[in-house]
Amino acid sequence: MRLNKIEIKGFKSFGDKTTINFNSGVTGIVGPNGCGKSNIVDAIRWVLGEQKTSLLRSDKMENVIFNGSKSRKKLQLAEVSISFDNTKNLIPTEYSNVSITRKYFRSGDSEYLLNDVKCRLKDITNLFLDTGISSNNYAIIELSMVDNILNDKDNSRLSLFEEASGISKFRKRKKETFNKI
Repeated sequence: MRLNKIEIKGFKSFGDKTTINFNSGVTGIVGPNGCGKSNIVDAIRWVLGEQKTSLLRSDKMENVIFNGSKSRKKLQLAEVSISFDNTKNLIPTEYSNVSITRKYFRSGDSEYLLNDVKCRLKDITNLFLDTGISSNNYAIIELSMVDNILNDKDNSRLSLFEEASGISKFRKRKKETFNKI
């Protein structure tokens, strides 16, 4: 499984549709301060279902929508899509390419799509549960997270090992089962 592409439109500083293709091998996103590198990481977290605005470096969800500039008016919708190559069938689906789209409207409504079909966030979470990909895993590491892991704030190291070893999915399922009881 490999991230192929991300398309961002109306998300934070991305007023225009921007497509980034990820070729095989290692990809680095570089650029001067303030050019949107962190917003790309935020977009990936967000499309995977991140709900905590603080982890998106924002105070409310509406702020993920492009807020305009001197020459452009604000948009009414933030939309991010990511596409994974699934030719090795690591994602439990018959599709060789899996795309996820998240839309958020200024009205507060949101929409998730899986291969262009409306779905729930839970459907996306469950699909990726056994892959190690989620909005809160360690496939996406920010500088502040490295600090927390090294200083072991909030049991970060334990969470890292649970996620890496696959234990976290069982904890999630156990919690869901207890909530049903």
